[in-house]
Amino acid sequence: MALSWNEIKERAVTFSKEWEKDFNERAEAKSFMDAFFNVFGINRRRVATFESNVKNEIGKQGFIDLLWKGKILIEFKSKGKESLNQDLPDFKMIRIS
Repeated sequence: MALSWNEIKERAVTFSKEWEKDFNERAEAKSFMDAFFNVFGINRRRVATFESNVKNEIGKQGFIDLLWKGKILIEFKSKGKESLNQDLPDFKMIRIS
């Protein structure tokens, strides 16, 4: 059953308050993404996988943190620590800060 816009807004506010502090990527990434998908009423385990093995358009292998095939690719990076372009230089990236 689809959520109403008001339900999504309420869940988004709760999510943002819960996760407003920095977190450790290795310890919290899966919990964070499960909670994020829940904002929209989506069970992350049904649609997306962690540590997906992917190939770029020239055939180079890589791993990404989360993949919902055909929808979204997410790569977590600690603030000021790593560059998306270093890990996946041949993939088109959109940075969300």
